Amino acid sequence: MIELRDVQKHYHMGDNDVAALAGVSLTITAGEYVAIMGPSGSGKSTLLHVLGLLDAPDSGSYRLEGREVAGMRDDDLAALRGDLIGFIFQQFNLLPRISALANTALPLLYSGRKETQGRPKALLERVGLGKRIFHHPNELSGGQQQRVAIARSLMNNPRIILADEPTGNLDSQSTREILDILRQLNEQGITIVIVTHEEDVGAQAGRLIRMRDGVICSDERRSEMPPATASHLPLPANGKRRSALNIFEHVRQGFNALAANKIRTFLSMLGILIGVAAVVAMLALGKGAQRAIEEQLASLGSNLLSLRPGAEHHGGVALESGAVTRLTLDDADLLAQRIPAVKQTSPAIQGRAQVAFGNKNWSTQLLGAGPAYASMRAATPPIGRFFSAEENQKRSRVAVIGKTVVRNLFEDRSPIGEIIKINKISFQVIGLLPERGATGWRDQDDVIIIPVLTAMHRVFGKDYLDSIDIEVSEASAMEATQQSVKDLMLLRHRIPPLRQQDAFEIRNMADIQEALSQTSKTMSMLLALIAAISLLVGGIGIMNIMLVSVTERTREVGLRKAIGARRRDILVQFLVESVVVSSIGGLLGILVGFGLTQAMAIFAGWTTYVSWYSAALAVLFSASVGIIFGIYPARKASFLNPIEALRSE
Repeated sequence: MIELRDVQKHYHMGDNDVAALAGVSLTITAGEYVAIMGPSGSGKSTLLHVLGLLDAPDSGSYRLEGREVAGMRDDDLAALRGDLIGFIFQQFNLLPRISALANTALPLLYSGRKETQGRPKALLERVGLGKRIFHHPNELSGGQQQRVAIARSLMNNPRIILADEPTGNLDSQSTREILDILRQLNEQGITIVIVTHEEDVGAQAGRLIRMRDGVICSDERRSEMPPATASHLPLPANGKRRSALNIFEHVRQGFNALAANKIRTFLSMLGILIGVAAVVAMLALGKGAQRAIEEQLASLGSNLLSLRPGAEHHGGVALESGAVTRLTLDDADLLAQRIPAVKQTSPAIQGRAQVAFGNKNWSTQLLGAGPAYASMRAATPPIGRFFSAEENQKRSRVAVIGKTVVRNLFEDRSPIGEIIKINKISFQVIGLLPERGATGWRDQDDVIIIPVLTAMHRVFGKDYLDSIDIEVSEASAMEATQQSVKDLMLLRHRIPPLRQQDAFEIRNMADIQEALSQTSKTMSMLLALIAAISLLVGGIGIMNIMLVSVTERTREVGLRKAIGARRRDILVQFLVESVVVSSIGGLLGILVGFGLTQAMAIFAGWTTYVSWYSAALAVLFSASVGIIFGIYPARKASFLNPIEALRSE
């Protein structure tokens, strides 16, 4: 079963080179019970570690079951350990946060075998712990803990059991019980190799090997090797190998590991929680601001050009608008008729006016507009109606008023049908304008709209316009239409070349909308970037905590590798713990972020909007943070040398 030829192993201790094994050759047949004895530093434990594939020899040949294993990869060695070898350690090496039953079943996680017929429980009953299967290691005596370790070593039906000072920490009664169990296992055909410094323990073996200074001094066979026999206990057969890791078991163990250090885990989650909450709140604030701007921009209309008379400049001084030329109603009609891309036009004239109702009066903005204004500027009254083309031609004294005017003149009364006086001229209120809200420079609801002809001839006494709103049929035609409008107006008004530059001013509302929207998006991205920095800090916190966890659990990593865990198993385990921390912190952060947005909306009056994509983005970020910042500690744990990890304090 085991064949060593001239195996050597050296350790470097400072400037000294210590030969732990100096050319050891050894053959062990299946079914033997071998004890290896010697003083401290003789190399017996190193030999056991080499036999158990926990340590690799510097030179020489090691054949196990006829296979050369001296040069195998770490993962292949781990698979062999899980299939053929069971370990019993002097320090027991039980995981303190899980029960005896879970400790016994631990090798199943890495062997790929399915648990059938309650095998872990059967093994604990086999070693006399059937009534203490749910007890944690700190609730068991030393002898009972060693029994659990023996049950764990038998989990995968090993052909070899390697025991390193299995009775070194036990009293005499527990020692006798453990030795009886080992003898029974050997009688059932399992090869036993035990390292000890106690003569009475070595006397129990059928073969005694003594070592000194890294070489075998004597090899004495004390009894005939018993024939290998099948187990007398009805233990279930191993299941088929699974093709994938049991990720659910890794998650469960991750929760157990995190629960063992609740305060530290909470502090790790807190960093992610704050980061995710900041991302959700900042994105909600940015999105709310963007929506508020979009609602305000809706009043500008879509695909609109605004034509205004230019202001001539002399010596750096700008003259009054309209000093070069004047706009007329015929200009508005001509634009709609001559330019195919123009859908409709609305002439406009505006100024301040004093409005009164009963014993109340208010100074407001008065706008004279065409009937098309309502559709072009998204100003269709939710209550009442807008004036018609016929009312405009008749110069009817009808008005549509904003919410601010209603609040100051009518308070809680309905203004529809009421008569108000605008500059001492009576007008009937026929509709209420949709609420726009206030901007930093003006209140969009503080306005009254009347027919443009009424405004020109009954209120302001003007025969010219202040501006003409032009709606273009398609957004793609905005630039070309803008140039066509300018060319047509220059031709119609016969503007000489020297004055053409200042003759007209055309504002492209789409450009204004785009600029404001882009500014809003930039602010949103800036807020999100600031919040992402919080996530970065939280991720660094997770990495620090996981590095501490790897350091604290180095011996646990060594144990898991000893019972068959491969590098990817250790990598997945620690990575799962990191992702669990970040994911739970992310979910809690979403709830906190949502609460913050509600608080900002209620107490600060800010416009906020939590979108599904911001929540999804926060979850994705938190999970990514767990993976990115957990990969280094997990990788560090996966590359730990098993024997060095087991020796760590």
